[in-house]
Amino acid sequence: METVTKPNKGISGCLRVPGDKSISHRAAIVGAIATGTTEIIGYASGLDCSHTLTCLEKLGVTIERSAENRVLIQSAGPESLEEPDTILDAGNSGTTMRLLAGVLASIPFCSVITGDSSLRNRPMDRIVEPLRQMGACICGRKDSCYAPLMIKGENIHGICYQQKIASAQVKSAILLAGMNATGYTILEELYRSRDHTERLLKWFGAQISTEGMRTTVTGKTRISGRRVTVPGDISSAAYFLALAAATPESDLTILDVSINPTRTGFVEILQDMGANIALIDEKHYGFEPVASLKITGSALNAIEVRPEQIPNLIDEIPVLAVVCTQAEGVTRISGAQELRLKESDRLTAITKELNKMGANIQETSDGLIIKGPTPLFGTNVETYGDHRIAMAMAVAGSLAQGTTTINGADCVDVSFPGFWDLVEQVKQ
Repeated sequence: METVTKPNKGISGCLRVPGDKSISHRAAIVGAIATGTTEIIGYASGLDCSHTLTCLEKLGVTIERSAENRVLIQSAGPESLEEPDTILDAGNSGTTMRLLAGVLASIPFCSVITGDSSLRNRPMDRIVEPLRQMGACICGRKDSCYAPLMIKGENIHGICYQQKIASAQVKSAILLAGMNATGYTILEELYRSRDHTERLLKWFGAQISTEGMRTTVTGKTRISGRRVTVPGDISSAAYFLALAAATPESDLTILDVSINPTRTGFVEILQDMGANIALIDEKHYGFEPVASLKITGSALNAIEVRPEQIPNLIDEIPVLAVVCTQAEGVTRISGAQELRLKESDRLTAITKELNKMGANIQETSDGLIIKGPTPLFGTNVETYGDHRIAMAMAVAGSLAQGTTTINGADCVDVSFPGFWDLVEQVKQ
């Protein structure tokens, strides 16, 4: 349980957020199928990314971790992976389960991967179907819709696959399977989703290309270990951007975060709402563009968020809803039905908890309608065991009159250890 209150004045300061979770997962997994040494600097410190490393170790990958979030991975390529003698535990991490399933589909041994109660109730048929088309043998609960998944790797072949949903995890599972398949794997996206997997594979030497919405990877191509520097996680930065944008007299700088164009949807939405956000000290960490973000508080206007925008801010929708309670006018968010299949039903969760605080939010089948501005008032709120809901409610509580008590607040540790201390730091 944590309690948060409204600051006496605007938030200010200069801060760093943990390494990008999406990039960290992918760098470790790609390093495990590369030949040689992969060094990862700034590896994400949350429990989700720790589960990825533990699963890789159970597959025989040599991993050295240091206290400075530096990870060394030694591998001799996919054929050096070993059949695990125990069940692989992905914890709460859908990325771990789905991406590793793609790798395991092409390795000729049996493995079982599971997760916590939340992950075991998230849909896995979206990866099972294309991996079976490639020749893998996979089964799971309820007609293979849910984990635990039993995977018997095969000598799989490339496919041409058109995605039915916009999901970077599904895309990544297919591309990682395609790396060790015969022939070409061609994937066509519904909407553009985050492209860290493609960038990393190219950085490691894979034959991969993207034209428009179509990505092609050549199978059985050897890749070599590389050094990867992980920028700050823009999804973690989003909570502080939101708080600064909605708090008058704020002046906050967040250092060295990823500004990958497939991840900056939240920043662009805030700018469209009237937030003052400047990108400073732009540079590249190898394959990823990076910048510091400077934001000052300003009056905000309502906005319409369309379905094609959702993949680029899928993790930030709950905290966007918080910001929109303070914006002038009616905000409409559509095409976000995928949020019902996350760690919680995020559309229902954020609607229920913000309305408790005095917001005016209507839930639709695929989104939200938010009328603002409305004053928020402190009360007891729930997290549903979902780190994104917990951090969104921290922002809401920091905008509300009175004290907000957030039950189950420790769930933030899956992605952002130290979050609560940082919230208090920027208020001082």
